[in-house]
Amino acid sequence: MVLAISCGVLDAQPPPGFTSIFNGHDIQGWHISRTTHQGTVLSCTVQDSAIVITQKPFGQGGVLLSDKKYKNFELYLEAKIDSMTNGGIFIRSSESGIAYQIEIDENSGTTGNLLGERMPVSKSAVAKQRAKVWKANDWNSFRIRMTGDIPHITLWINDVQMWDVTEPKNDFIAGATTGMIGLQSHWTALYSSASGKWNGLGLWAPGAVHRFRHIAIKEIE
Repeated sequence: MVLAISCGVLDAQPPPGFTSIFNGHDIQGWHISRTTHQGTVLSCTVQDSAIVITQKPFGQGGVLLSDKKYKNFELYLEAKIDSMTNGGIFIRSSESGIAYQIEIDENSGTTGNLLGERMPVSKSAVAKQRAKVWKANDWNSFRIRMTGDIPHITLWINDVQMWDVTEPKNDFIAGATTGMIGLQSHWTALYSSASGKWNGLGLWAPGAVHRFRHIAIKEIE
């Protein structure tokens, strides 16, 4: 890990050999999905060199997708996650957000678990060691390795391996072997603006955000 001092704060950078896919200034090279069921008007801004995503309007989520598709890769990023939110890091995602997913949900304690988004996953995984390394209300690093037509997926959080899974089969429709990187803000299915308040829904609190920075990838032959 390369470390740099920025404004007096210890600021982690992507590991050597990784190529940045977020320039820190705008979302060039990325786009908001216009076909996902999560929502199509996701709020996505860049603040302090980080992508900041949230529901827009409240109740409607969405997925920010890389323009480029990847097959075999290691993905590195850092995330800072507000409480009472639900989202995910999508890997080999389709335009409509069908993907293997590293879930981000602090409310239910499932951040780091391997799930499917809009598809069943033959073999899921649980990040049992996450609580030992997780920094609440702070930046945490995710490194995800995905290889093979039959996906072999490994996750590290803050440089500690959480799980290593080889799927029994390719779970994608028609056996897709490439896809986009996605950052998801979950929709809030039960929200009604007529209520005038949040009503305690746990998927996304009003004003809450997910922040992502130092997003980089290393493609693997």
